[in-house]
Amino acid sequence: MRKASGAMFGLALGDALGKPTEFMRYAEITARFGPGGPAEPAGDPALVTDDTQMTLAVADALLAAEALDAATLEPLWRKEFMDWAVSPENNRAPGMTCMRAIGRLAEGQPWIAATEAGSKGCGANMRVAPVGLVPQVPDADRAGMAQLQAALTHGHPTALAASDLTAFAVHWLRDGLAPLSLPAALRQRCADQRGVYHVDWLGELWQRPGETTPEEFIARGWDECAAILDRLEAALVAPDRDADPCLATGEGWIAEEALATGLLCFLLYADDPVAALRRGAVTAGDSDSIASLAGAFAGAAYGLAAWPSDWIGRIEYAAELDRIGRAWD
Repeated sequence: MRKASGAMFGLALGDALGKPTEFMRYAEITARFGPGGPAEPAGDPALVTDDTQMTLAVADALLAAEALDAATLEPLWRKEFMDWAVSPENNRAPGMTCMRAIGRLAEGQPWIAATEAGSKGCGANMRVAPVGLVPQVPDADRAGMAQLQAALTHGHPTALAASDLTAFAVHWLRDGLAPLSLPAALRQRCADQRGVYHVDWLGELWQRPGETTPEEFIARGWDECAAILDRLEAALVAPDRDADPCLATGEGWIAEEALATGLLCFLLYADDPVAALRRGAVTAGDSDSIASLAGAFAGAAYGLAAWPSDWIGRIEYAAELDRIGRAWD
């Protein structure tokens, strides 16, 4: 089924569909594209945003790593992020949180000093899907990887927890979890991980004014994620395919809302992956990130065959997406 490829291409296709609608109001989107959203990614190639570019950076570091531990991955992610930041292709309105933090990384600052400590923007988890695709990784290491790649730029505990949940959602779907079982599984993970701080991966990140223990620091992130998952489950009790998903689970500019609204778009159309992508693009918030996460979830669940072959053939970075997907298929 090529589920890793399905997730990578789904993420990029959602990104391309959401690119033209990201900064439009809901009424403007529906007036221009209709209630179903853009019919297909525009252009040949169909251009993506920084969401896909940074996802490729995360994936390339994972594939280059001789060991999947913090000491190995941190410098690799640092280099990949710095190379992306100065690339001429980094011309897609990248997030300022990422750019500021990467600027400090480029100055040689330790990542704990470089990160935007108070930020929980969706840049933390829009790029984390590859962590969910790496096979045969213990859960604690997958969690550490997901949280560290987020923490290089976004140091808020909710950014870490939301990235963890996003990676595990991709991982579980790829392994065959039924889509509608996903919200409860994620809610249980919030409860199980609430006091777990991965010191081998995060070091002294937790030490900041007002924090007393690493466990209390990370618990704030899990609690905020649990709250947004409550809203997701409430929305799924009486699913409404016609309303803006952002009304139920937020506009996606912050990490936990990007996770929940991407999941909502996927689960509203769990039987129609293409419609899930289009729904993600018809959102009042961070449409490209929402649609890209919906695409990662749907592709992990249903594989590469979920996506029209014409779309796959003309998406920007198709060769890179194919290389990365095949490495983990």
